[in-house]
Amino acid sequence: MKDTMIGVDLAKSVFQLHAASMMGEPKFRKRLSRQSFGKFMAEQPPAVVVMEACGSAHYWAREMIRLGHEVKLIAPHYVKPFIKRQKKDAADAEAIVIAAQRPEMRFVGPKSAEQQSRAILFRARERLVHQRTELVNALRACLYEYGHIVPQGIHQIKRIEDILDAPNSGLPDLMREECRDLLKQIAEQTVRINARTGKIKALAAEADTARRLQTIPGVGPLTALAVEAFAPPIGNFSCGRDFAAWLGLVPRQFSSGGKERLGRTSKAGQADIRRLLIIGAMSRLNWMGRKSIPEDSWLARIAARKPRMLVAIALANKMARTIWALMARNEDYRVPAQVIAA
Repeated sequence: MKDTMIGVDLAKSVFQLHAASMMGEPKFRKRLSRQSFGKFMAEQPPAVVVMEACGSAHYWAREMIRLGHEVKLIAPHYVKPFIKRQKKDAADAEAIVIAAQRPEMRFVGPKSAEQQSRAILFRARERLVHQRTELVNALRACLYEYGHIVPQGIHQIKRIEDILDAPNSGLPDLMREECRDLLKQIAEQTVRINARTGKIKALAAEADTARRLQTIPGVGPLTALAVEAFAPPIGNFSCGRDFAAWLGLVPRQFSSGGKERLGRTSKAGQADIRRLLIIGAMSRLNWMGRKSIPEDSWLARIAARKPRMLVAIALANKMARTIWALMARNEDYRVPAQVIAA
């Protein structure tokens, strides 16, 4: 049984430590450089080390576990209410310990090096997509200055090329040259995006959990990898509804005095998984629109009285709960009997 809790306020160069007993009595406060922090913690008896879930936190969590300490990570917005008066490193470290000693506090599970690598790959692809979108919009803006209106979307590139090649488009030679240079940059970004997409598909095919998740209609390699990279251990959630609520796919509550008031979706939790689930749900609805939604199903009932986007969010909520069930039970997706009958 560990009798000491050490709160660590992480930084790039200087770390602030605050140690206390499990009853909250202060033991020591220290300010250490990055080089001396690891050496100091190696000399300490096994303790509960608490840090905010911020930059480099998962790396230091793995290092502290290797040294024999128990590690807990807290979301920064859960620590902020416990900071006394002015904000400074010492006050932050103390607030981390106070917050961690609350019995109802929620913690973030440390990520493995493999999880972080997959998250970096996912973020790299997202960054390239944003950069390509910026280039496409710049190209559309250039053409707009000469009276050519091009709709949004990467699929409009062929239309832009036709405008640049047309001799009667009224574009000066210098303008055509700059636009073709933008087209070249867009093509280069597309090659990089496709390379990352290929890596993601390969990783999703190798991992058993990702393969299992892809048996769910509307869940592809990107969504499966995002769940593996960004979601905490599924055992942290007692049921599928808790997982859907963590993703922000539930209404925000404004309840008081026993009266339940529900607003828009909370949009709490991991934004990438939520966005991909909604995109997957919308694609399922588009497919079902041609094949027809099974009659007397919950989806048919909600689709008859709600806007399309709300129906997609409700379906994404259902998909999130299905993801929890498959990961918790180590099973593949099974088509519901009602859908089979339809």
